[in-house]
Amino acid sequence: MLSIEEIKLLIEKLEKVKKEDLQELIDSNLKLLKDIELAVDANNKQVINRLDKTPEWFKQDLALKLQSPFVDPVTKKQVQSKIFQFSRSDIYNSLEIGPGNGMFSKDFRAWRLNYYLDVLANREKVIRRMFPPQHQKYLKFYITRNTECSNIPQGSCNFVFSWDTFVYFTQQHVQQYLHDIKRVLIPGGYAFIQYADCHYDQELDLAKRGYWNYNTKTAMAQMIIDEGYNVIEMNQFSPGASYAIFQKPGKQNPVLYKMSEIKLD
Repeated sequence: MLSIEEIKLLIEKLEKVKKEDLQELIDSNLKLLKDIELAVDANNKQVINRLDKTPEWFKQDLALKLQSPFVDPVTKKQVQSKIFQFSRSDIYNSLEIGPGNGMFSKDFRAWRLNYYLDVLANREKVIRRMFPPQHQKYLKFYITRNTECSNIPQGSCNFVFSWDTFVYFTQQHVQQYLHDIKRVLIPGGYAFIQYADCHYDQELDLAKRGYWNYNTKTAMAQMIIDEGYNVIEMNQFSPGASYAIFQKPGKQNPVLYKMSEIKLD
């Protein structure tokens, strides 16, 4: 039996391959699948709510990741290389959503202030330990209720980053975050976000097991566009490492990101 994730993926694929000679067949099957999707979604609102991870779940997950890192060394270097391309101005601030164990948290030192947003209050202690005393005054920590960053000052950042966080959110919550990130960014500011692209088998499997939440490149791109951003780049470093880079319209940001091949030794 198809899972709801597989049904959604099949709908998306059928919508892309419409041809006149197959139109009637495709439309009839597409309608059937959409009816099933609506029925499953309508009857599973409570299940969807349970998919939202609790602070206690994140705490346990981070403890496991201390023993077994979730990002391989090559992917880590690729992510850091991307971050570096946005770090050419020290007059604005950066925001990391869901710093977790701080795998990338030290990579924002080039910015004026480093904002960190998490559901776990104890992340502040973990992240502060990574920085010398003279840098402590540049670190600002905030707590979120999962889907917003309302306590981050408006128009305060030219860069927002998140890795291993949005993969756990429902599409509804991803969109809510995208909406609030736009408020935080200056005109021309960028966001670099990892998300779950269930077009790939490994990421689909993680969603089917309930570890990640279902999303796709097509759906993510549409949400980004719907919130008024410009999609700059959507790609994958390696299986399980899909990302989107998008920009708030405007010219206030002195940093101009250019796509480039990442060469590693």
